[in-house]
Amino acid sequence: MAKVTVDFSNLYDLINPAFHRLLDDQSRYMVLKGGGGSGKSIFAGQKILYRMVSEQGHRILIVRKVAKTLRESVFSQLRTNISDWVLSQLFTINKSDMHIKCANGNEILFAGLDDVEKLKSIHNITSIWIEEASELDATDFRQLDIRLRGQSKNYKQIMLSFNPVSITHWLKTEFFDARKPNAVLSETTYKDNKYLDNEAIAVLEGFRDIDPYYYMVYCLGEWGVLGKTIFNAQIVTERISQLRDKRPIKQGMFIFDYANEKIVDDSVRWVDDEQGYIRIFEEPKTGYPYVIGGDTAGDGSDYFTGQVLNNVSGEQVATLLHQFDEDLYTRQMYCLGRYYNMALEGIEVNFSTYPVKELSRLGYYKQYTREKVDTYTGSLQKTYGFRTDKLSRPLIIANLVQIVREHPELINDIPTLEEMLTFVRNEKGKAEAQEGKHDDLIMGLAIAYHIRTQQSGYVDDYNQVPDDDEDEDDRKEENWFA
Repeated sequence: MAKVTVDFSNLYDLINPAFHRLLDDQSRYMVLKGGGGSGKSIFAGQKILYRMVSEQGHRILIVRKVAKTLRESVFSQLRTNISDWVLSQLFTINKSDMHIKCANGNEILFAGLDDVEKLKSIHNITSIWIEEASELDATDFRQLDIRLRGQSKNYKQIMLSFNPVSITHWLKTEFFDARKPNAVLSETTYKDNKYLDNEAIAVLEGFRDIDPYYYMVYCLGEWGVLGKTIFNAQIVTERISQLRDKRPIKQGMFIFDYANEKIVDDSVRWVDDEQGYIRIFEEPKTGYPYVIGGDTAGDGSDYFTGQVLNNVSGEQVATLLHQFDEDLYTRQMYCLGRYYNMALEGIEVNFSTYPVKELSRLGYYKQYTREKVDTYTGSLQKTYGFRTDKLSRPLIIANLVQIVREHPELINDIPTLEEMLTFVRNEKGKAEAQEGKHDDLIMGLAIAYHIRTQQSGYVDDYNQVPDDDEDEDDRKEENWFA
């Protein structure tokens, strides 16, 4: 085959600067997440043309979920790219079969995942571009990943371009949450596209007032949701966007000496750890009251959680999330409560009373109390811990929904907010996490807000401060770690 030589000295002038770093990237997976007008698909086509001309031995496959959508999307785009780069003399384009061939023998093939027979006949693939990858399910992707194998003198790469339709999508789980090895991630919006004209920008920005949620997801590229959520998806998504660049002030855990079946208080210390299960957004303020709500790993739940609130402002100031054993969870909650000025702790007791009993045994008595009827005497008794039942559960969830709707600025933890985007009403009307998702952080936070009235400093208006005549002993509790 003839060797093709093209002057690419001005290549970087032709490509949007947001993608310059990706042009020569050789990662196995190139994940191009972006909103409308971000130029992600244009770049994917440009990189394919660049490789087609500058390398030899290519059979590049371009796929979408449905074959008939290829002609007016990626096939049309590649033809335009070839014309814009003045490369028409180097390429033969078969419009009927959707096949593009370069003078050096390289080929571009197009196939839909619904066209199984055509896909079976395609062999010796050297790279793949999956356009609108969010249309695929995880099984589709794995089948394509398997097809990209064998020896090649060029690096093999799968490019995935898509709009982030759903926060529950496997693309988020596999590439953005788990950070798949040998993958490079790109997140862009129309604001990153210097080649977008003013008219197109005006159309996109017009959605900000017409449909703010659509603007957040399809223009700004935030992860969206499918179906009706319990929490206001637009408000939650906007808050997530505001927090993208805000990190916890520290992350880690407590360590301590344990002797005579007790935590040695003077030995407790904080250890920074980027993988730590406690995230702190605000250090405890001397004299301020705090509350902590806890959800335990019970039926349908995999995680133990803790949610810390500043009881004066109502702001979420720390979270705990981990798959503990009960004893280890209780010890961390003991330390966390003392760290936050002997916070009032309310831990859910539906599936186990061990944490509240163990806290008491360790000497932590600042716990939420509830009344229950003695089945023998009929008298009311007070006992530690929060019980979630058919009456209390809807109540605390409704309260949290109102708080998030009216005061989203109080929530600082992105994982908590992301749970809210997958918290829906099932076919029986019960509010719960979507299948495969969790609501542990939500329930811990709902409990924390509910128990606030048993702690000092609580007022109905989050912008108020505690009354001057509030009990001095409550106001001046010592910061244990000060």
